[in-house]
Amino acid sequence: MKQIEQLYILYKKDVYMYLLSLTHNSSLSEDLLSETFVNAISAIGNFKGQSSVKTWLFSIARNLWLQRMRKEKYTVEYNDLLELYVSDSMDERLITKETAERIAGLILGKDERTQKIISMRIAGYSFAEIAHEVNMSESSARVIDFRAKKWMKEILEKEGLR
Repeated sequence: MKQIEQLYILYKKDVYMYLLSLTHNSSLSEDLLSETFVNAISAIGNFKGQSSVKTWLFSIARNLWLQRMRKEKYTVEYNDLLELYVSDSMDERLITKETAERIAGLILGKDERTQKIISMRIAGYSFAEIAHEVNMSESSARVIDFRAKKWMKEILEKEGLR
């Protein structure tokens, strides 16, 4: 429990500011901040260290926000969701319109199954939901998503868009 307290003290402001940038609502951001750390407590055993703790917490926060948006039937612009999806893999928050358009084009060049996985991740679906929808294991969906992000990142770096 001490570890979670330390994580909370260390990252609460960053997670709150990230949520505020998504929600533009301080009350909702505070609620989601609490939910983020509650979820982190229950999921800490699953943290594999493949990303920084901060990135992991941001992912939990983003997924909670997306779940809330779906539940409350709010609409979110596709380019905003695309930005969140790609920035998650690039540790970058700002993506130009040109980069977003290029990424959308890259996604269209992938096979149908990969496109579906990416579009569902962009929409905020969990890997479990994606696995069920595309009839594959959760780990396979994760691998396809990871490889697609890596592939996009490499192309964008070569083209100087990142």
